[in-house]
Amino acid sequence: MTQTGSSAEMPFLDHLEELRWRIIWSLAALVVGVVVGFALLIKFEGPVLLWLQGPMLPYLHGRRLMNTHPGGGFSILMQTAFVGGIVFALPVILYQIWAFLSPALHKHEKRIAIPVIVGAVFLFLVGATIAWYFVLPMTLRFLTGIGDDAFDQMISANEYFGFVTALVLAMGAVFELPILVLLLSALGLVTPKLLSKFRRHAMVGSFVVAAFITPGDLFVTNVVLTVMLYMLYELSIILSFLVFRNREKKRVAEEAAGAAA
Repeated sequence: MTQTGSSAEMPFLDHLEELRWRIIWSLAALVVGVVVGFALLIKFEGPVLLWLQGPMLPYLHGRRLMNTHPGGGFSILMQTAFVGGIVFALPVILYQIWAFLSPALHKHEKRIAIPVIVGAVFLFLVGATIAWYFVLPMTLRFLTGIGDDAFDQMISANEYFGFVTALVLAMGAVFELPILVLLLSALGLVTPKLLSKFRRHAMVGSFVVAAFITPGDLFVTNVVLTVMLYMLYELSIILSFLVFRNREKKRVAEEAAGAAA
């Protein structure tokens, strides 16, 4: 990468060394986040685990989730702590990504680092919240309704928490789309014109992703989630347009200053 305002170019091996340390700091933040999350879960283990299995209880007909392995409880705590660790470490991870890419950005683009990091954490939490309060209940209602009259619902706690963890993380990751597009736009890799050309593809892609995340009622869960995902794509176009417009203003101002000189 070339440093903004400087002709000095960082050697490729220095890039690799910097990337290595950025990854190390990100992993260290994730480990610390998981440890903190695990410590909090140990302290409030009972209420937290009861709350987490709440969406499944109406479909167990008065029974509880089963623990089928001696280490099942520990595995569940680790899965839950991992989700919490990602949330705790996300600001640090995003900062490391931004710091690695920032040499390729203009000075005025670097000023939005804090809003971008806050926005990314917010979007992840929004995605996780929608997964928990909207997508998960509808998905469980559909899946447990298949064969409910023929089978007893004897759900393994480990499998249930693995399913919930994957769903929450997938939704949180999908909601990071505007931030990803913002970074790609800041690096000049995508433009609002390019994104606008793929609106129809984005609609189809949103439906496919929604169907993959939430197997179930196509007319309720998938349609609503498809609309949400497509709105994220439209938000990405708006953010890309703002970045592109600021870049153009900066370029015109620099050309005018060069002509005056």
